[in-house]
Amino acid sequence: MSELSLEHRFVAGEQDAPVLLLLHGTGGGPDDLLDLGRELSPASPMLAPAGPVSENGARRWFRRLAEGVFDFDDVVVRAGQLAEFVRTALQHYELGDRRLVAAGFSNGANIAAALTLMHPDVVREAALFAAMSPVPEPPQHDLSGSRVFLSNGERDPMAPLDAADRLVRHLRERSAEVTTHRHSGGHQLTLDGVQAAQKWLKA
Repeated sequence: MSELSLEHRFVAGEQDAPVLLLLHGTGGGPDDLLDLGRELSPASPMLAPAGPVSENGARRWFRRLAEGVFDFDDVVVRAGQLAEFVRTALQHYELGDRRLVAAGFSNGANIAAALTLMHPDVVREAALFAAMSPVPEPPQHDLSGSRVFLSNGERDPMAPLDAADRLVRHLRERSAEVTTHRHSGGHQLTLDGVQAAQKWLKA
């Protein structure tokens, strides 16, 4: 599969703004998080690919065996596939030396977390909304210099806090700088979560 054959949207932006890699949730598509991208960093170029896996017609980034049960082997393969797409797309759009920040929701946040853990040469910064640990034993990469923001709901049945905390632990054990935000809701994007991510992005 040619890396740029992933369906995607590209929105041009200003030269001094970070590039946003926007990763949709299950059943979504490339347009889903463009408004989130504009909220996080209005001047940013935005690269928004589509998940390559179909689950009963719903786009995803990797297969799962049941609700909340991931196919970990597929996570590894799909994270590698997405990493190659990002490398190629950054060159294609002449963004190769720019700051890149991944932003994802739900399944998109999980693949962004996988990229951060497995391919730190591609993604060093990520804003994750409703994420959980994508793999049980990530590789022992040195993530010094990586920055990750996580916003999770205290009543999220799909990404429970213990699974989110496991991801935080994986990141911190590998020396990533982690900022956590909690809201009282469930599996959703919240205004206070987006505002907290805005502040994190500008820090």
